[in-house]
Amino acid sequence: MLNFFYSYIVNILKKFIYKVIINDYYVNIVLRSYKYLNKVLNFLKLHSHCQYTIFTDLACVDYLNLKSNRFELNYILSSIKNKSRFIVSLECGETSLIESSVNVFSSGNWLEREVWDLYGIFFYNHPDLRRILTDYGFNGYPLRKNFPLNGYLEIRYDEEKQYLVYEPIELMQNIRYFDFINPFYKNYVN
Repeated sequence: MLNFFYSYIVNILKKFIYKVIINDYYVNIVLRSYKYLNKVLNFLKLHSHCQYTIFTDLACVDYLNLKSNRFELNYILSSIKNKSRFIVSLECGETSLIESSVNVFSSGNWLEREVWDLYGIFFYNHPDLRRILTDYGFNGYPLRKNFPLNGYLEIRYDEEKQYLVYEPIELMQNIRYFDFINPFYKNYVN
């Protein structure tokens, strides 16, 4: 029954969709462009047959050197009426400007702030886009694959000064770059 329902929705949205994955538990659509995001989210939320009213999560994946567009954003929606999940995926680059989904789902506020803070993907028209998990003076985006494992600064508490001290990291050996493609990804790369 759900496969028929998913096919119905996908047929309505087919001009926005690049790829579709349907199974018994959810449907995953990949959009042709990130510019269609809010149109699709609005449809899924407001259409009387869909009613995906819960924005469950926003997951980001970093495919460094594996795809032309480095990042993949996955908007995970839930429908209580249909007891189903719908995943809207899109690909974007480091400098892509993604329109904020806060005007469609208010719960997207903190989720988009988290993606901005940890991956550096900018959401325009966001009401309060600032860091949420890292310090305000933090440099870089820690969940990017090219972020150094040790970070850039060491933070320690100085007993004499009675406050936190930020110091550059002193590495015992040079940073090693592992620039190779994992053989397990060969079937995934487009």
